[in-house]
Amino acid sequence: FELADGGTLFLDEISELPLDLQPKLLRVLQEGEFEPIGSSRTRQADVRIIAATNRNLEDEIAAGRFREDLFYRLHVFPITMPPLRDRRHDIPLLVEHFLPRIFARTGKQVTEVPPRVMRDLQSYSWPGNVRQLQNILEEAVLTSTDGVLRTRDTLHRRPSQGYQTRTPFKSLADVEREHIVRILNDTGGQIAGEGGAAEILDLHPNTLRSRMKKLGISVKEVVQSRGHAEA
Repeated sequence: FELADGGTLFLDEISELPLDLQPKLLRVLQEGEFEPIGSSRTRQADVRIIAATNRNLEDEIAAGRFREDLFYRLHVFPITMPPLRDRRHDIPLLVEHFLPRIFARTGKQVTEVPPRVMRDLQSYSWPGNVRQLQNILEEAVLTSTDGVLRTRDTLHRRPSQGYQTRTPFKSLADVEREHIVRILNDTGGQIAGEGGAAEILDLHPNTLRSRMKKLGISVKEVVQSRGHAEA
């Protein structure tokens, strides 16, 4: 809040904020005041808040996991972002956005995205939403040997209308967990710092640690399993 004074602060996954911290956030929002950790001096901050969540906060309130007064303080101008399957026309733009970032992060590039691949991407149901699209593009770049983008075989094996069939899909949490574990394997369990998992995933290290705790991911277990696999 101190750094964002006079600007905008984006609070991602606001539903994950622990109950004991929610009154502190509410105070900042209502009074514009806070005390930094280790200091008894009250400071002022004039900050515009944008908060995001993939959960229904009213359900979280009913379950006792989110404060109702904080919800109404945040619920000033709600914007609903449709899932990717409901805005397939955005996929070419998202591919154009993600590929340069993937090139820079992985050190690999592709020079061609065949029309057939783009059609496949636009016909898929995307149960894992935009994050799944990003993961599939990254894997396709890493596995390309001739500079041509090709999607994973699993993309073609799954029905394009998966939400209308009985074919079981992995949950978003499972997809996210597998991706984080894979990145941790690649980094040897390094979370923070240059080349660490947090940098690769474009997350703050503390945010990544929080997601790992929620998903039951242990760095020690990941490193151990990596060592067994290499042995």
